[in-house]
Amino acid sequence: MSVYRRGDVWWYKFRFAGQMIRESSKSESKTVAKDAERVRRRELEESWNQIKRRKLPPLFSLAAADWLKTRTSIAPSTERSYKLAISQLTGDFGKHLLCDLSAEDVAAYQTRRKRDGVSNRTVNLELGVLRSILRRYRMWEPIAAEVDFLKESPSPGRALSHDEETRLLEAASKSRCRSLYPVVMLALNTGMRASEIRGLTWAQVDFLASALTVGKSKTAAGTGRIIPLNPRAVAVLEHWRAVFTEAQPEHYVFPHEKYGLAGNDRKLCAYEIIPTEPMHRWKVGWESARKAAGVACRFHDLRHTFISRLAESQASDSTVMALAGHVSRAMMERYSHIRMEAKRRAVDDLSGTDFDSGVAQNWAQYFISERPEEANLLKNSGEPGRTRTYNPLIKSQLLYH
Repeated sequence: MSVYRRGDVWWYKFRFAGQMIRESSKSESKTVAKDAERVRRRELEESWNQIKRRKLPPLFSLAAADWLKTRTSIAPSTERSYKLAISQLTGDFGKHLLCDLSAEDVAAYQTRRKRDGVSNRTVNLELGVLRSILRRYRMWEPIAAEVDFLKESPSPGRALSHDEETRLLEAASKSRCRSLYPVVMLALNTGMRASEIRGLTWAQVDFLASALTVGKSKTAAGTGRIIPLNPRAVAVLEHWRAVFTEAQPEHYVFPHEKYGLAGNDRKLCAYEIIPTEPMHRWKVGWESARKAAGVACRFHDLRHTFISRLAESQASDSTVMALAGHVSRAMMERYSHIRMEAKRRAVDDLSGTDFDSGVAQNWAQYFISERPEEANLLKNSGEPGRTRTYNPLIKSQLLYH
C-alpha cells in the first residue's frame, strides 16, 4: 500500500496484474486515501475474477418505481395505465420484498380483484405489469409455472345500429365538450382509433382530395394509410376548421383546450387553447353523451361500426384492411359472417313477394309420388330415344367393366 501527497491532495498507487495504478483520492485526508486505495483494489480484483456481489431484492414499491422510470418511450395513455396498475399492486405487495412474493400471493390478489368486480382483462393487465417488474430482477421465473392468467372472453366489439348512431350524435352535439361531435363523426366515418384522431394535424387533412393521411398508429400497417373522406366527414371537418381561423398545418385538429362558463349569462366557452398540443382526453364528455343517448358501447366500437358497414357493403378483405390499417383474425371472421348475411339478404330478395312455396312442393311430389312407374322404367332401361354413338378413340375394354 502506498499513498503520497501532491500539493494538498493525497494520491495512491499500487501494482495490479503487472500494471501500475495511480489515481487521486480527491481528498486532503491521508486516511481517506488509504480507504480509497483499498476499495479500488477490491473493485479490480472482483472485476478480474468476475465476482458479482449479490444484492438483496428491493421492496416491491421501490422496484415498481424504478421499473416505471425505465419506460421512457411509451405513450401518455400507457403510462397512466401503468401507474394505475402499480397503485393497485402496491396496495397488496408494496411492503413485500420481491423474493418473498409467491404464486399463492398472486392468486390471492386475483381473487380479491375479482371480488371487487374488476374484469378479467383488467386483472391480467395488472398481472402483466407485475410480471414485467419481477422479470427485471429475475424473480418471475421461479413462480411463472404456478401463475395462471385469467381467461378473457374474446370480444371483437359491436357495431351500432343506425338508431343508436343517431341518438349518440345528437347527444354529442349537445355536449359541453365542443370537439366531441366532430370526433365521434370522424370515428364513425373513417374508422380511426382514438389515438389516431387525437394525433391528427391539419397537414394530414387534404380537403381538395377529400382524404386524410393517418399519422403514427398502433400498427405499422395503420401508420401512413390514406382514408377517403365521405361528404359527411368533409362537411364536419370544414365547419370545425372554420372555428380555428389562425390554424397552421402543424396545429392539431383537436387541440388541447378547457371549457367553462363566461359572462353574466354563464355561456359555455372554450379557453386556454393550445393548438400545438393535442387534446388529452374526452372521456368525461364521451361517457356523459353515451349515457344521455342510452347507448351501451365503447368509443372503440365506433371503429367496429365503420368496418362492419364496409363488410355489409360487400367490400373486399383487402379494402377493409387498407382502410382499417389492421384487422385481427377474429374480426375478419366476424366481418365474413356479416358479408354472408348481406349476401343472403340480397339473394332472398330475388325470390320476390309473390313466391308460393306450395308450387315447389307440388312439383316435387309430381316426380316422387305420382309417377313412380316412370322413374322405375328410367332406372331399369335408361332414358328412351337415345343411342350410344361409336367413338373410335375408346378402345380399352376396361372402361366397360
